[in-house]
Amino acid sequence: MARRDYSRIRRRVWLERALKVLVVIAVAVVPAVPIWLMYAGLVAQAFSSRVTLGIVPVGFTLRNWRFLWSEISMGLKRYPSIWPMFANSLYLALGTALIVSLVAGMAGYALSRMEFPGRSKMMQFILALHAFPSVVLLIALFILLNKLGLYGKGFLTLTGVMVIEAALQIPMGAWIMKGFFDSIPWDVEWAALVDGCSRFTAWRKVILPLVLPGFAAVALFAFLAGWAEFILVFTFITDQQWYPISVYIYNLIGEFKYVDWGLLAAASLFYAIPTIVFFALSQKLLLRIYVGGVKGVR
Repeated sequence: MARRDYSRIRRRVWLERALKVLVVIAVAVVPAVPIWLMYAGLVAQAFSSRVTLGIVPVGFTLRNWRFLWSEISMGLKRYPSIWPMFANSLYLALGTALIVSLVAGMAGYALSRMEFPGRSKMMQFILALHAFPSVVLLIALFILLNKLGLYGKGFLTLTGVMVIEAALQIPMGAWIMKGFFDSIPWDVEWAALVDGCSRFTAWRKVILPLVLPGFAAVALFAFLAGWAEFILVFTFITDQQWYPISVYIYNLIGEFKYVDWGLLAAASLFYAIPTIVFFALSQKLLLRIYVGGVKGVR
């Protein structure tokens, strides 16, 4: 009788565990299905010779990818090669990520480690700054760039947009970095100071290696924001030569009565590839969270 009861209890525990695993799998997989279908349909359309609503290409072709090796002519308008626009987008995204990482890293350290009057108010103000969308600031930014002589100046305007985008992302980046610095015990930094390190040397050689995952997260978010930027570059850049890919794709949608859906899908898929690559590279660093404490600091 006891053995039978034990078997029944064991079977019930096993069923409960199996049910929990199935629930976790369902919660993880079910929301991903629509996203997977969307991307599968995008890939299928990018290699289809005609419009398809499925996830399998209809009439396999590479003609939709002709923008990679030639100019695009549609109607009376001719679009140059996409590679200069790819370089513009990459410059904007990488520059934004670099500026945000550097400034947010120093600001986050100051907010975490230093006590000064008005610190809490400043943190609230910094968080409130992130709530302002860029479209609200368009008129003020237009006046500012025009006064500085940066409106419609090609590369200089693109650089100005990069600085503006970085300024919009720094508040949230500083908050993220503050959280990472808060998680580092003060004893680790204090030991470096006792050994004769300056505050900057302790930050650079001891604390910085421990918060590299935070820098990776901030750089990832800033890169995605810079890569996806549209409204600022569309408003302030007047020379087509300095457009990023986001404006290029918008023109494929907005200027032609006939939309080449295959070309549009291929351009959109090409536009998404760098973000996937950057995210994959950042993931390796994000997984290295606090590997070994002092052991990881060399």
